[in-house]
Amino acid sequence: MNIQRFKTVVASLAAIATGCALAPVVQASAEQQIQLYHRLPESKATAVKELVERFNAQAKGVKVVLSDADWRSGSPHLLILEGEDEESFVAGKPRYKPLHALMKEAKVPLQTLRPPAMMTRTPVDAKGQLLALPVGLSTPVLFLNRDALRKAGVNPDTAPVATWFELQETLGRLADSGHSCPYTVAEPGRVMVENLSAWHNEPVAAARGKTVAPSFNGMFQVKHVAMMASWARARYLHVFDHRSEAERRFAAGDCAVIAAPSESWVDFRRSGKIDIAVSRLPYHEDFPGAPQNTVADGPALWAAAGKKPDEYKAVARFIAFWLQPENQVAWQRETGYLPLNRAGILASRSELLGDDLDNVRVAVEQLTNKPATADSGAQPVVERERVRRILDEELAGVWADSKAAKEALDNAVARASIGN
Repeated sequence: MNIQRFKTVVASLAAIATGCALAPVVQASAEQQIQLYHRLPESKATAVKELVERFNAQAKGVKVVLSDADWRSGSPHLLILEGEDEESFVAGKPRYKPLHALMKEAKVPLQTLRPPAMMTRTPVDAKGQLLALPVGLSTPVLFLNRDALRKAGVNPDTAPVATWFELQETLGRLADSGHSCPYTVAEPGRVMVENLSAWHNEPVAAARGKTVAPSFNGMFQVKHVAMMASWARARYLHVFDHRSEAERRFAAGDCAVIAAPSESWVDFRRSGKIDIAVSRLPYHEDFPGAPQNTVADGPALWAAAGKKPDEYKAVARFIAFWLQPENQVAWQRETGYLPLNRAGILASRSELLGDDLDNVRVAVEQLTNKPATADSGAQPVVERERVRRILDEELAGVWADSKAAKEALDNAVARASIGN
């Protein structure tokens, strides 16, 4: 889609996005310089830079500047954090100003969707109010190489991949056509345990006294990992050491199908080497109620504590700008991240944007397939970076054919439970 058409479509979507009226401009008496820190990958960093430049070009009395210093070595006003960086930041005494309080005190509306149960709980308080803005949400989906499917005699528009057994048949045809890597997965633990458990409404945590502990070694998880082990032995599944390697192999056309975060769509398309389709994760038909819903997580924008009221007013203006319909749609299009408000959801459903937001459309459909339950909602005990790392380490033994699925998952639960 050309840029002019894109701008026209976005303007139309903004006009019909009820509940997304532009926030009133709060004038500052003197220029406030707001520092923003992040460690997003290059493709996302470019989108942040462009957003900041658009804001600075129209702002009066406020300038946002990118900072190399995080909360440990400096004192930026805003920080985009994820994983262990975010976990360290929120641990101990509060180092942040709750977003909902910041916006209320600045008298600037916070135009976002209410945080759903399937969204990571880190940036949400006990009352369901936002502590930070989840600017980088994504959920795992299935990406397919259309050309590889055609070569295997499979119509990419109707490829049988809705269930895991259908996908197995499709991978068999890819292998028979000479494809050496029919399937890979970017984050095995996140996909096979965390999200597929939610997708099948199966628990990954259990109450033990007053605490909640990992319990992702049940029948469902063992069954799925055992199936993936059989795929690895049959050379249908190839698991690489790092997410970046799996994604690189898919983007280069070496692997035909990949389960990867929905935001990876943007990088795959920018590589320009393959024609890509996107689909929901498969499900197992013999689990009643499946598919349910997957879960979403990713980096969030935090406001540092201890700043002056005028600085927080300037921060509120920048956040309101980020949430304006045209900026929200551009952010999705440029980063692949999920929508934060009604404007973004409308865009993902709009045929006017063509396939620019196919990944967002599929991800939203997957996340909202059914109302989240206690078992299919986001589970902080599994989301932690340490737990995901343990899972991937134990699953590596399964791919090497040195551990059975149950042994690996039992070990992972035992290790993850230490110090829980």
